[in-house]
Amino acid sequence: MITPQQTRTGATLDVDHSDVAYRHWLKEAVRKVQADANRSADTHLLRFPLPEKWGIDLYLKDESTHPTGSLKHRLARSLFLYGLCNGWIRPGRPVIEASSGSTAVSEAYFAKLIGVPFIAVMPRTTSAEKCRLIEFHGGRCHFVDDSRRMYEESARLAVDTGGHYMDQFTYAERATDWRGNNNIAESIFRQLELERFPEPAWIIATAGTGGTSATIARYVHYMQHDTRICVADPENSCFFEGWTTGDPDVTTDCGSRIEGIGRPRMEPSFVPGAVDRMMKVPDAASVAAVRALERTIGRKAGGSTGTGLWSALKIVAEMVAERRQGSVVTLLCDPGDRYLDKYYSDTWLAEQSLDIDPYAAAIEQLLETGVWPD
Repeated sequence: MITPQQTRTGATLDVDHSDVAYRHWLKEAVRKVQADANRSADTHLLRFPLPEKWGIDLYLKDESTHPTGSLKHRLARSLFLYGLCNGWIRPGRPVIEASSGSTAVSEAYFAKLIGVPFIAVMPRTTSAEKCRLIEFHGGRCHFVDDSRRMYEESARLAVDTGGHYMDQFTYAERATDWRGNNNIAESIFRQLELERFPEPAWIIATAGTGGTSATIARYVHYMQHDTRICVADPENSCFFEGWTTGDPDVTTDCGSRIEGIGRPRMEPSFVPGAVDRMMKVPDAASVAAVRALERTIGRKAGGSTGTGLWSALKIVAEMVAERRQGSVVTLLCDPGDRYLDKYYSDTWLAEQSLDIDPYAAAIEQLLETGVWPD
């Protein structure tokens, strides 16, 4: 830790934090993180084909094309800039994060970029491919058997190592500039400018930290758009119950099977008042939706994409029934090759007692007839 230099001038005690070596390192670290954003092109907005006669356009914001392959690349960049500029991240000291996978992959990338160690505290059930990616970027995986212990274990490691606990679940909503500055919401609206329905009727997000839904919702309100925000929540997550009951202390007793989203407690970064609607999505429906996505556009995606897509398709069905036209946007959060042993494995489905057939049939019926089954 850098020791402040103290000097006395008369009766005044001055504390100097401007160590020359540290300030040089800080400038370089911030430059490297900002340069990553400058090098990166925007992510694509993909169309999910729907019958033309419906007058509805469905899009997926493809966040899997970021350098670390997921929506969490944006968050990790923001968190690193926030931590650096607050003086929390220091040279040689580890960054520690509680993460079920994708955030840890992205944070490992940025830690390597600025030359600090990285430790990911994650459930033992995290996919092997995500663990491999964390280690590929120079990070270390630290497992816990109970996902509810991730927070306290991360804080303990930060104390023991003298490092910084990034705490995405607290800082996600405040580290990102939701007014603009090339955030995901600004990007979506810019890419829709030449479409036939440039202001979407709905944007559907999923919640891990809650930071993405907060960013999109705040931007929509700030820019005075009429777009509504829906958050799709998986099984074994408390966000839906906390939102519907208004209880900030609601918890669940087990972790989510849909990696990257769903939490056992109401996270500080989840902003319920900014959200217009929430849907509870069965895990089997999430898996059925990502498999339907692959059949429809030839792209494998992670389970959280399926959670959002299922909700988006239900909203499309409502619009068809009400003869409303417009556009709907959801997110392609990360690639499916990270989950070949889970959401694309029939063996895993059987082990989890998940039957996706009724949900696959519902999607097929909607796309063929425009009617959502009762």
